[in-house]
Amino acid sequence: MKTHRHMDNRELAGLFRALASALEIKKKNRFRIIAYQNVAASIEKSPQELKDLWREGKLDQVPGIGKNIAAHLDELFQTGRVKHFDQIFRGLPEAMFKLMEVPGIGPKTAYKLATKLKLNQASTAVPRLKRLAQEGKLRRVEGFGEQSEKDIIQGISEFHQKEDRMLLSAASHLARKILDHLQKSPLVIKAEHLGSLRRQKDTVGDIDIAVATKNPQGAAAYFLKFPEIKKITDQGEKKVSVLLKNGRQVDVRFHPPDEYGSLVQHFTGSKSHNVKLRELALKKGLSLSEYGIKKGKSLKKFASEEKFYAALGLKYIPPELREDRGEITTKVLPKLVELDDIKGDLHVHSDIDIQTSHDLGADSLKNLVLKARSLGYQYLGVADHNPATTNHTSKQIIAIIKARKDKIDKFNTSHENKMKIKVLNLLEVDIKPDGSLAVPEQGLDLLDFALVSIHSSFRQPLKTATQRLLTGLSHPKAKILAHPTARMLNRRPPVNLDWDKIFAFCLKNHKVLEINSSPERLDLPDSLVKRAVDLGVKLAVNTDAHAADQLGGIASGVAVARRGWAEARDVINTLPYAKLAAILNL
Repeated sequence: MKTHRHMDNRELAGLFRALASALEIKKKNRFRIIAYQNVAASIEKSPQELKDLWREGKLDQVPGIGKNIAAHLDELFQTGRVKHFDQIFRGLPEAMFKLMEVPGIGPKTAYKLATKLKLNQASTAVPRLKRLAQEGKLRRVEGFGEQSEKDIIQGISEFHQKEDRMLLSAASHLARKILDHLQKSPLVIKAEHLGSLRRQKDTVGDIDIAVATKNPQGAAAYFLKFPEIKKITDQGEKKVSVLLKNGRQVDVRFHPPDEYGSLVQHFTGSKSHNVKLRELALKKGLSLSEYGIKKGKSLKKFASEEKFYAALGLKYIPPELREDRGEITTKVLPKLVELDDIKGDLHVHSDIDIQTSHDLGADSLKNLVLKARSLGYQYLGVADHNPATTNHTSKQIIAIIKARKDKIDKFNTSHENKMKIKVLNLLEVDIKPDGSLAVPEQGLDLLDFALVSIHSSFRQPLKTATQRLLTGLSHPKAKILAHPTARMLNRRPPVNLDWDKIFAFCLKNHKVLEINSSPERLDLPDSLVKRAVDLGVKLAVNTDAHAADQLGGIASGVAVARRGWAEARDVINTLPYAKLAAILNL
């Protein structure tokens, strides 16, 4: 697998997943496989680029990165290669790792396809596999049939739909570095990111920046001192485009302060929002541009967006709402939920080792609560994954959950919890393919409540998957559906579900849908959040944090809620603890 010195978090997470897969194929140490998988998950959740943390000597802040992995990363960032990683990959077809990017193809299947079909070139592996599947030649490989061919063709279609887009958290971090650089110049009066990033979409393509300055050429010259620029791709009087060392494109526009409002509005978008604005303007005999609003030959400039919208007879429309979902025509815009409205997080993982089915948290209850206190929270829902069912009996699972409950109860009354933040005893419980829950009844009885979620069998037919989800959510202890679509951005599409039925069920049975703030999830997606809000289905914005530092990532989930028109009243964890306890029957 190819590596390079400037790998971003998305590429690094893929690298460590590939390493885990290579070790799995070679039947190596199971604990090292799990370690690499955990590092990949931690990298995806990191709000900062790993290379930046490396430069600052802070790699130890990332859960799962110990001395050995830190040394490998040091070698990678200095030389572009890691000898130990080369040894792990040796003897495995490079095409195998490309095939693993296709949804539904795991390591063993990828290895089998690459070797049996002699798919030697990574660059041609996916198109060749598609052609063989379409020609009905896959079924000649042992273990494959007609349905396998259909599934692979569908997976390849999904693979081609993926764009090379940054996760919101990565794009935000990159933009912040550029803005910090720009704002050090006295020539820069104001600077702001634009486009889909400013609208807080879940993934972002290129980075666009607006700069207010009285000296465009001087400000542009200062920008070009940004150390991560690889080359200039375009340069004009008011715009500079560059390619960064990590391969990302950045466009920076330099305008006078009196044009700044028009500039920011125009390039924030969205395209459909701006089309509707232009239609409104035309009815008033006006035309819009990045320079202002024109009537006849007279151009009026705007230093702020508020004045720009007011000139069209509109109240200021927050960037998150600018998607042509009625924000221009509605009489009353929602009072969107704010980060400061959040009173607690109901989905956090701790380091209490209950031999979980998935990844363990990295921090103690004390450290999690200390972070929660710094955020002004009143409560914290510790929802570790349920104990693995493959190597535990029901009796053992109940005993493990009981011991964990005792630890949480003791912590709540101990001197360690001086902050008096209520720690809730929760679990994130798998909904098995048949709809049953992965915790026995007596184990569920020991919880304050459960979050339930899907972690396997993602390709069930719509009717089967929907019934599975509703069966799991119907248990009285199941209060919140965690990361409801089970999507992984740029990696796995959402589960095929009947959302009309799910919304109706949640409304009737007082179930809550989670907006999961993890950078790779941002799930429930904003379009479904909007439908939930319109119907009156309640939401919970949670982090799914696996380390204390990740609790701050809730801002991304709040952004999703805002894009879905959610107000504080729509989100249960904006409530003080007493009111939350009442609606959840705690």
